[in-house]
Amino acid sequence: MRSPNSSPDSRWTRRAFATLPAMAAAQTIDGEIRRMAEAPPLAMRFTGSTTAEFTNWRGAFQAKLGELLGPIDPPARWDMVEESRSEREGVRRLSLVLRAGGVRDLPVHLLEPSGSGKRAAVLALHGHGKHGYDPVAGIAETPERRADLDKANYDYGWQLARRGYLVAVPCFTPFGRRLGDPAAYKGEDPCGVTFVRMQLFGQVLMGENLRDALWALELLALHPRADPARMACVGLSYGGRMAMLTAAMSDRIRAAVCSGALNVMQERVRGRYGCGAQVIPGLLKYGDVPEIGSLIAPRPCVWEVGQKDGLMVKAWLEPSLERMRRAWKAAGSPDNLQVDSFDGGHRWNGAAAYPMLERVLGG
Repeated sequence: MRSPNSSPDSRWTRRAFATLPAMAAAQTIDGEIRRMAEAPPLAMRFTGSTTAEFTNWRGAFQAKLGELLGPIDPPARWDMVEESRSEREGVRRLSLVLRAGGVRDLPVHLLEPSGSGKRAAVLALHGHGKHGYDPVAGIAETPERRADLDKANYDYGWQLARRGYLVAVPCFTPFGRRLGDPAAYKGEDPCGVTFVRMQLFGQVLMGENLRDALWALELLALHPRADPARMACVGLSYGGRMAMLTAAMSDRIRAAVCSGALNVMQERVRGRYGCGAQVIPGLLKYGDVPEIGSLIAPRPCVWEVGQKDGLMVKAWLEPSLERMRRAWKAAGSPDNLQVDSFDGGHRWNGAAAYPMLERVLGG
């Protein structure tokens, strides 16, 4: 007969607990993620120095990024509904809704400067905020809205239209009118909640917002007064992130301005990062924000960096820029990467952006 002390359960118990220290500390998921963030794979980080090496890398990394984002092509055909129109200071604003089967309606403000002839066109993208795309198009109907707009110099879409550009300002998900009732989220971050919910259907929130940016870009290209050979993309904060991504994935963009967006996921994920609107699943296996930004090379690009912008960690700025400078140098156009470091906070500046756009796009 087998001894009770030699039963499988008792032998397992002795083996399992004999080697444990008296006060074993359980490993937390937060600690594990922080450890992984110290040295993520970044397996496709650009390390070359020649134009041929950059060209090969760019094709491979752009394709991999496309896989991570999922479907990003805008609808081939759509209907356009005009909700309202107004005019002031020589600029007509059309508030439109683009509608196609199988995708959510896309609200877009289209800003048309007065005059005749073909115009350069700019896609102006908004950041976080309960008013969505309205401030970028110069809409501030209350003192509260006006104060928010002035603080961030947020009406850069309107400013560009006043400078003679044809401008499209799409509304991203989940912001402004596309959010619905904020109270329904019960204090939780709508970006994080929306990201998780969409993942259950195999959708990436940032990929779908990129699709909508490309949809608005197509709207611009088809405009009878637009010159589709002269198009640019600009944005502040999340809009800066999306301007980077749009220019990275579309060669139709001749120039880009990325404002208040020079921070990396490797740094942000350490702080229990939760903005699902900026998460690309699997990104750190292959690269990070500097690698996405490098896809814009050799085209002109301005990064606006406010010296008092608390949303960007200064220790990460120069290393990120160095990774991008390597790409622009290898691509043969190192001077096309500009940094506008200004005395200010999280806001649009324009000091280097407007001259660059005028130089590249013309009037």
